[in-house]
Amino acid sequence: MQRMGHYPSPPDSPPDIPGLEFAGVVESLGAGVTNFAVGDKVFGLAGGGTYADYVVVHSLCLSRMPVNLSFVEAASIPEVFITAYDAMVVQCALSFGESVLIHAIGSGVGVAGLQIARLFGANAIGTARSNDKLEAARKHGLENGILVRDAKFAEQVKGITGGNGVDVVLDLVGGHYVAEDVHCTAPKGRIIVVGLMAGLHSEIDFGQVLKKRLSIRGTTLRMRPLEEKIQAARLLQNNIVPLFEKGLLKPVIDKILPLSAAAEAHEHMDKNENFGKIVLEISK
Repeated sequence: MQRMGHYPSPPDSPPDIPGLEFAGVVESLGAGVTNFAVGDKVFGLAGGGTYADYVVVHSLCLSRMPVNLSFVEAASIPEVFITAYDAMVVQCALSFGESVLIHAIGSGVGVAGLQIARLFGANAIGTARSNDKLEAARKHGLENGILVRDAKFAEQVKGITGGNGVDVVLDLVGGHYVAEDVHCTAPKGRIIVVGLMAGLHSEIDFGQVLKKRLSIRGTTLRMRPLEEKIQAARLLQNNIVPLFEKGLLKPVIDKILPLSAAAEAHEHMDKNENFGKIVLEISK
């Protein structure tokens, strides 16, 4: 989207170098930095510029890599697992035994959300526009999958939940999906919109919103102020890294390509056939 001019970088990031997440080795330190040393293996998020050999980030936005993961595996984690954990657990207070609807289950955030939901003892329902992605998600523990046609899924969700609806919706699609979310959410349900692949607009039945006392919110990581990005890095270090080190969460990588093949990586993503992350690797 940034390449096509639809997702401009923040003012403090390079406008012409895309890339939001990274894993690598600390090369040098700015003045006064004491929390890391040269040679430390780190990973995290940046406002942009990670399609490069070197990236400069605030030291408090870094996290130490899980000791049991490679650089490629670590690079696939920050954006999707911070997004999913922050949206479902921190903002929507997902709790044990609740149900969660995850759209675009085959995306990086979708499959991260699936793992987190299962870890928290939540019942996950996933949607996708292809049976291949639903089958792949079942291999990662998805029990209930819905093949979506014409942005309609509410009746199937109600059927799976015995008419109750879901407690939390992780919506990575937006557009007309949000209207359907309202119809298949349980009373006091929480809908959080993370992506807008289906568009910016939706006609919502606010009678249902009021009747069910629903919460609808939006979230993004890239445009947050520095203080909140530092909080996201602490979330990664304190809440997510230990789960990877214990083997409770796992990276899901669809394809690994050299940085020089970034165009091929974009073409692969444009086809919407990937399940999980596409990682660009810098030559040694």
